[in-house]
This record gives sequence, C-alpha cells and structure tokens, in this order.
Amino acid sequence: MTSTLWYDDQRNVNEQAHKAELIVRHEWQQFQQVNNEGGRANCQGNWPTFHQMRISQFLTWRLDLLDSYAQDLDDADESGRNLLTEKYARMMESTEPERYHRELEPSLPVLDPERVAAQEAVIKQQVAWARDFRERYPKLGQAMRVLTTDEDVIGTTSFETYLRGELGTYSDRTFHKYALMVIDLRNAGVNLTEQTIATTVILGGFDGLDEAEAAQ
Repeated sequence: MTSTLWYDDQRNVNEQAHKAELIVRHEWQQFQQVNNEGGRANCQGNWPTFHQMRISQFLTWRLDLLDSYAQDLDDADESGRNLLTEKYARMMESTEPERYHRELEPSLPVLDPERVAAQEAVIKQQVAWARDFRERYPKLGQAMRVLTTDEDVIGTTSFETYLRGELGTYSDRTFHKYALMVIDLRNAGVNLTEQTIATTVILGGFDGLDEAEAAQ
C-alpha cells in the first residue's frame, strides 16, 4: 500500500482525517478478501483510486458516525464477516437477481422491514441530491455512476443500488447515526453528493467544483 496525503504530512492530520484514514485502510484490507467470479478485479489493485473515492465520503461524516462504522468493521473481523463482500453481494439483488437469491442471500444478515423502509427513505433523499448535482454539474455528473436502480445491468451498478448495498452492511447503530446526519443536512439545505464530490476533486488537485467542471 502506498502512503497518502494525511500520513505523508502530519500537518494535514486532524481527528476526522485520522479516523477516516483508518477506516479506508480497514476497508481496503477487507476489499482484498472479496472473491469475484472470474478472478480478482482490477480495482482491487488500485489503492490510489479506492483511497480517493472512499476517503472523500468519510471526510463528510461526523466523528461519532466514523467511530460507529469503525466499530462495525472491527466487529465484522471478530465474527468472520466481510462488510465489503456483503456490500457487493447485496448489490447483486438488482444486477443478478437469480444468482443473488440462489447463492448469496442465504448467507447475508436479514434486515427487518422497518430498517429497510428507513433505508429507502435515506436512499430517496440521496438520489434526489445526486440528480440535483448532475443537473448543475453535468460534466462531472457524466463521470458518476448511472443514477437509479432501473438502469442496472450486469457490470453496471447504479448510485442507488450501490448505496442500498452499502447501507445494508451498517449496524443498526451506525445506520441510525447516518440517517440522522442525512436528515440534518437536508434540513440545513446541504447536498451530501456535492460535499463528497467537492472533496474528491480537491483531493484530485482542483480548487473546487467549478474548476473541475470546466476541466472536463
């Protein structure tokens, strides 16, 4: 694994960055254990891209949410689970439903209907944010995943389906904290997709979204 911005220069380390960095490294370790049909995926060897995309997300999170998800990853290790494997398995409910129900679903933790309903409310809000972002930054939007589950095909997973898979791996504690963050952002008029991609482009060397959009 190569070093990263936060650890190259200790002046850049703050509590949020440190917690986010540790989570990304922990996820990377689990990601290396994900078994793909047809062999190891190219993205499993691309640490710089994985790091940039994942830390951009976690740098928008509250400290208590970071702590909670870090505990989820630790708990998964202790119980022999792999949250990254579970995430990609859950996505296949949409992209490969027959295989999902036959091979994968029986080994996944069951989410109760109340949890599923709460997740769908969060997903609805985040899809709306992503759609709004794509309308305002169309060139950057073209580089994103397709937006909704009805656009899924084998080999192409939408933003909506990816998010549904990821949320499904969170503990109830972590999901509750995440949902509260989404509600608070919505009430404050803040777009989480915009926050996340703004972080991504800054880590990519741009001054901000407008410069990155113009460069596409």
